[in-house]
Amino acid sequence: MGTIKVEDGAEIFFKDWGEGQPVVFSHGWPLSADAFEDQMFFLASAGYRCIAHDRRGHGRSSQPWTGNDLDTYADDLAALVRALDLREVVHVGHSTGGGEVTRYIGRHGTDQVAKAVLIGAIPPLMLKGVKNPDGTPIEAFDALRSAVQADRSRFWKDLSLPFYGYNRPGAAISEGVREAFWLQGMMAGFPASYFCIKAFSETDLTQDLARFDVPTLVIHGSDDQIVPIKASAMRSSKMIKDAKLLVYDGAPHGLCTTHKDRVNADLLDFLSTP
Repeated sequence: MGTIKVEDGAEIFFKDWGEGQPVVFSHGWPLSADAFEDQMFFLASAGYRCIAHDRRGHGRSSQPWTGNDLDTYADDLAALVRALDLREVVHVGHSTGGGEVTRYIGRHGTDQVAKAVLIGAIPPLMLKGVKNPDGTPIEAFDALRSAVQADRSRFWKDLSLPFYGYNRPGAAISEGVREAFWLQGMMAGFPASYFCIKAFSETDLTQDLARFDVPTLVIHGSDDQIVPIKASAMRSSKMIKDAKLLVYDGAPHGLCTTHKDRVNADLLDFLSTP
């Protein structure tokens, strides 16, 4: 574990496990690098170097007022890649982290990128509009902002239910998973908790997807209640040249936890395929 300092002085915390080809993980809102520990441990044990950072404002990184937008998130990711002198990187992004990876490629290209994986990811655009009729209405995101302001602690507890599909009939609920989600959410600062909502909901990543020229895997749950599949993976997988789409039937947004064995196996298969 370590930290790097980026251009505006913010410190970015990261974990660095194992040896081999680097796999860099970008987590979702409001979580931290801890959300990817199942994947990191599995792939590090299989001979990969696994690196995951806490996005600015989240986890153990600095909590600045500014920079809670996808451009800055992508630039922080680029700074991490440079600081660790990484080559032939496989970038894995979940949810907002998928947007971070997409904007990173859009802003910084693929010179140091070997492959990309988008899991339950936000691209191309979450917000409903004339050109995106299947998106989510602005009122839903306004409700998120109101909930963050009213009682963040209660909101994270409530959000864990649809995040992991625990609000579905017959769901096997893990209170431990819910508590871990709450803990990571409470580690995120108020500015990131609030401003990141605009970042993940209103950022149009269509042009960034057009810059993908590396093998790309798109994984999404058909029952994702946070980032509905129709406006995300079903579109982005068609926009990325030769992307491979895997739809997990009935899986929720937090499938890296609820379906970790399947995600791990699919990641290893994708990484090890020439």
